[in-house]
Amino acid sequence: MNRVAALYDIHGNLPALEAVLADVRQAGVDRIVAGGDVVPGPMSRETLHRLLGLDIPVSFIHGNCEREMLADMAGAEMTTVPPQFRPLMHWSADQLRPDRDELAAWPPTLRLDVRGIGDVLFCHATPRNDVDPFTRLTPEDLLRPLFEPARAPLVVCGHTHMQFDRTIGSVRVVNAGSVGMPFQEPGAYWLLLGPDVELRRTPYDLDAAAARIRAADYPDAENYAANYVLKPPPEAAMLEAFTKASIKALTPVPLG
Repeated sequence: MNRVAALYDIHGNLPALEAVLADVRQAGVDRIVAGGDVVPGPMSRETLHRLLGLDIPVSFIHGNCEREMLADMAGAEMTTVPPQFRPLMHWSADQLRPDRDELAAWPPTLRLDVRGIGDVLFCHATPRNDVDPFTRLTPEDLLRPLFEPARAPLVVCGHTHMQFDRTIGSVRVVNAGSVGMPFQEPGAYWLLLGPDVELRRTPYDLDAAAARIRAADYPDAENYAANYVLKPPPEAAMLEAFTKASIKALTPVPLG
């Protein structure tokens, strides 16, 4: 594989995805990896179908949101979704019910050999599961047991919506950032692989995107447009919150 674009955490933001796809085409990629949490969001079904209809091959892995929506479609409890977000998950699950088999076929991880890099493992959060939170500041000793068994020189992840590039033990770990819901400056964040590792940010017309999102039937459209497109949460605040959560979640509990 010569060049791969990693698009993570699109969250149904179709205008952001469209802008990134224009850059992806200019980059001449051989494959796109959609790294989970393609949905939910204001244009969930349209976003999924845009990816499925591309003439560039797309490989999908599931994120925590796809896994939880599949549980909801099956009538099971969503175990890792806070109560305040469950109505939005229900809405997106209803929108995507005709695509249930497609979502169910996505694996949790993917390996590709990329020219100039070698073996790359794609996961949503960590190789262990799709919910482990960690940031560029999470202590390395908590992360080495999760990443060193991956046996890959490079692991690509997402989930926390903030780009970074760090080394954990002998493994280079790169967060692709979020296409549709960044916790950074406004824009659409993604990753270009081959022959180097390039952290990318695509600017797009935020006002036009916000107007399209507000016109959607999504129950949280106004909040999404205002607080995730036009003015995303400050990176410093989210970095502090996610780092604290990662230390709490990943610190072993003493026995005895």
